[in-house]
Amino acid sequence: MSTITEIEAGIGTAESLDPRAAISVRGLRKTYGSFEAVSGVDFDIQPGEIVAFLGPNGAGKTTTVEILEGYRERTAGAVRVLGEDPATAPLLWRDRIGVVLQDSEIEPDLTARECVELYAGYHLHPRPVMETLELVGLTAKAGTRGSQLSGGQRRRLDVALALIGDPELVFLDEPTTGFDPSARRQAWDVIDGLRALGKTIFLTTHYMDEAERLADRIMVIARGAIVAEGSPATLAGRDTRPATVSFHLPEGVPVGALPDFLAEALTDDDGLIRFRTPEPLRDVGRLSRWADERGVDFPDLEVKRPNLEDIYLELTVEDSADR
Repeated sequence: MSTITEIEAGIGTAESLDPRAAISVRGLRKTYGSFEAVSGVDFDIQPGEIVAFLGPNGAGKTTTVEILEGYRERTAGAVRVLGEDPATAPLLWRDRIGVVLQDSEIEPDLTARECVELYAGYHLHPRPVMETLELVGLTAKAGTRGSQLSGGQRRRLDVALALIGDPELVFLDEPTTGFDPSARRQAWDVIDGLRALGKTIFLTTHYMDEAERLADRIMVIARGAIVAEGSPATLAGRDTRPATVSFHLPEGVPVGALPDFLAEALTDDDGLIRFRTPEPLRDVGRLSRWADERGVDFPDLEVKRPNLEDIYLELTVEDSADR
């Protein structure tokens, strides 16, 4: 294992870390031979913040998370999680973090309550068992064996096992993979409950609506580097991107009759007219006045700014193509 001196002699240094942050990373690198999985990553996560970490498979996301959790060594850079270097953190440090893995197996012959009681014994100051089951919505299933729980209920139990030690920081790795829409929204309610408790949450997910619904901030990793970060509304300038306006012309109205500012509008084979504008309110108003003067209507008129998935695909398209 590299010594701290050797690690911090890389791009990042311990002196540059934010001492107030729950997680602080500078110049994080991880190489496997000639392949650089993570290449000089910097970020901070403040206490009580929910951050979604997005990226295609193979982009360096899992490697970064496992370094933060203390399960993988880094090649270079400086990292502090809850004030400790995960590579050398004492055992008591693990009592302060909770981890929900993407795939895990619970004890099939123990009840939900017995599972949580078992894990409570590993912590110095565990939360009350029934209170923890209530937090994740499993009170009614406390006496049900693990083998008889549904997939969504088992995932809730995974979260309960991560929370029983009353951690300050929770890593959630794809917490709703495989859930139906109802179960996903119930899981979101559980995560909202963690927000109310003031927990710091580091969330990885492939669901854009989940990131938009839950995260205070989103970080996107591609090709081993952070390529964008910001709130769900402002990521990569999403809030200032041109909007796309689309509509079908009423029967009998030719395209050539449209106002001059739509001269470069596109028309597809279905007759749908589309144009992009940085000022949608102004241009839709102009179009509405034109239509009103001619007594026509556009019942399917739609104004759409890029959604979070559009932005994510734009940021990661090269990474996805390479892999």
